[in-house]
Amino acid sequence: MHLHILGICGTFMGSLALLARDLGHTVTGSDQSVYPPMSTQLENAGITLMQGYDRSHLQPHPDLVIVGNAMKRGIDAIEYMLDAGLPYISGPQFLADHVLQGKHVLGVAGTHGKTTTTTMLAWVLDQAGLNPGFLIGGVPLGFSQSARLGGGKYFVVEADEYDSAFFDKRSKFVHYHPKTAILNNLEFDHADIFDDLAAIQKQFHHLVRTIPSTGRIIAPITETHIDEVLEMGCWTPVIRTGLDTDTQAELYAELIQADGSHFKVLEQGKVIAEVQWSMTGQHSVANALATIAAAQHVGVSIVQACEALSSFGGVKRRMELLGTLRGIEVYDDFAHHPTAIETTLDGARKRLGERRLWAVIEPRSNTMRMGSHKDGLAHSARLADEVIWYQPEGLDWDLQPVVEAAPNKSQVSRSLDEIIQRIVQEAGEGDAVVIMSNGGFGGLHHKLLAALQS
Repeated sequence: MHLHILGICGTFMGSLALLARDLGHTVTGSDQSVYPPMSTQLENAGITLMQGYDRSHLQPHPDLVIVGNAMKRGIDAIEYMLDAGLPYISGPQFLADHVLQGKHVLGVAGTHGKTTTTTMLAWVLDQAGLNPGFLIGGVPLGFSQSARLGGGKYFVVEADEYDSAFFDKRSKFVHYHPKTAILNNLEFDHADIFDDLAAIQKQFHHLVRTIPSTGRIIAPITETHIDEVLEMGCWTPVIRTGLDTDTQAELYAELIQADGSHFKVLEQGKVIAEVQWSMTGQHSVANALATIAAAQHVGVSIVQACEALSSFGGVKRRMELLGTLRGIEVYDDFAHHPTAIETTLDGARKRLGERRLWAVIEPRSNTMRMGSHKDGLAHSARLADEVIWYQPEGLDWDLQPVVEAAPNKSQVSRSLDEIIQRIVQEAGEGDAVVIMSNGGFGGLHHKLLAALQS
């Protein structure tokens, strides 16, 4: 069957394309924004990519069009698809119908940490010999690609609360029917499709309703917004996780290193194992605990899980070290929400100690562009010594008030060249530069590396 995917370079749709290819289908795709790492992964897999959304991309007619959730009425390919009566389906529905049937699905949901936790869980199950299938909304460093069918009965999926398609406004995760579900955290996000936190909680409860009584829900003990979801009705056993002081949790961690790079794992107050890894930040420890509890539900012991996590390589664009030039470390990070910015910088600060930390931040997500999180941005970046806020074209509000509210040294820049020039001139040996964006940031990462090298 010939499948054409509209919006193929999105992290979910790109991963879905790999699964569809592995099912034996011919896969092509269109996207407005074709950039690495997803475009590189798809091209390496032999999948033909087309720029834009022209109706000619659907000629000759494919057998089925898989429609990404970024697609809207008025787009040329969408209007042609409807006028020509072509069969179409949302990405989450295709995944549910063609991949997840008959599988024990392990779903990872939450505002933050989905991609990293999904990768951790797939890694732990893989190291335990379970050969899981998985779909990850990013490019993992420990696997050759972001999705695979696997050879066993387990499938790990990043369970996103964003809507499914222009014709299906349910959250993606409602389609997946997990038996094991991680609910990592819950905050207001996606202001372009949700009016308030309660609207997101309603979708999370739709997910909870689908989890069987023989399943398992894993949730942090400190997340009151998740508690409110479970209080709407829960028919599944819940395992609670927590950090040092959260001793009411069944599974919790005690930090050996303040940056989260080394910690003990305790069950019911008893030390079971330790994890020593390259990850940093308390959010990474929280993700690890959720992973351990989910893996335990499918028969992987805590000791096995901790051993696997100690060799976990991470995910591209999650505090990924791109290079060290002139003694200056340059990192790429996907953070695009005040909480994610804060927790990422907290982990970096604890690892770096007194070394100078730069944060270069592009407010690019739909919610950021609408200004829904602007009041929390100055505080979120307070742990950096130097902050450069990039004002991209199309941002509906001015970043200058964020700088004026900042307790640390901050500035607004409208030019990538200006950002590069300042860092090259002012950064010194031992500094770390963290570049934060959920997009390509105009290739800033590699332009900066090239400028530092020259």
